[in-house]
Amino acid sequence: MTADNAIRTDAAPRGGNIRQVIRLSIARTGMELRAFYRTPELVFFTFLLPVLFVVIFSTVFSGVIRGPAGESVGFPQYFVAGMIAAGVVSTTFTSLATTISIERSEGLLKRLAGTPLPRSSYFIGKVALATITSAIQAAIILAIGALLYGVELPTGPVPWLVFTWVFLIGVASCSLLGVAYTRLIPDGSSATAIVQPPYLTLQFISGVFFQYSEIPPWLKFVASLFPLKWMVQGFRYVFLPDWVAVDDYGGEWHMERVAAVLVAWTVAAFVLSLVYFRWERPGDR
Repeated sequence: MTADNAIRTDAAPRGGNIRQVIRLSIARTGMELRAFYRTPELVFFTFLLPVLFVVIFSTVFSGVIRGPAGESVGFPQYFVAGMIAAGVVSTTFTSLATTISIERSEGLLKRLAGTPLPRSSYFIGKVALATITSAIQAAIILAIGALLYGVELPTGPVPWLVFTWVFLIGVASCSLLGVAYTRLIPDGSSATAIVQPPYLTLQFISGVFFQYSEIPPWLKFVASLFPLKWMVQGFRYVFLPDWVAVDDYGGEWHMERVAAVLVAWTVAAFVLSLVYFRWERPGDR
């Protein structure tokens, strides 16, 4: 591995260089946002498709999940947390792995590597785009759920603080995973075919579409190895009563495990990105 091909870890810039990186990162973020909103298919799959899933599943599965002593919770209340988590993975891991692979295949990354733009600014722009679009998407899902399906939102500060840290660590881990995953994608034309299958599979086994207690134990084990399951669990802590955790998660929400796994994935994905990411297309020198 050469320093030219991998992500550079230059010495941290100081003084004016830090200000330049910040300025160029903000400019790059603006460029990424403009390019995103000028691509209708990206806007559709990012914002409208999750809303469509919320509407369809909340309408078809409009019943309730029964709990102890006659307690119950509506399926839309249960489902919305999973859709927010799946949306985060879509706008981070799926979107970044696909778009970065396409840009590398078209030679854009190689050209950017030869410009004065700091390489860190390129990635900051990508992650900032993913964070902003994930936040907007989550707000839309919550608004649709609350206005159309009676989803009850938390009223105290603690649940929203938990929501915030689960969201931010989830965005960080899945964004870095998307960057690292590009190493498995030979060219931009095959990106979707390589990225979508693991994403779709994890949605089903992580309890996004179904009650988690109904998933076979061996599939639960597989799901527990990846961030999506833990994001779903963290968001359900925010929106659901504690008795739901009895059936789904062994009696407790285990938020300390949620934090530990998501942080571990963030660190691991960062290391994988440093080691395996390439600016150039396979075969380029």
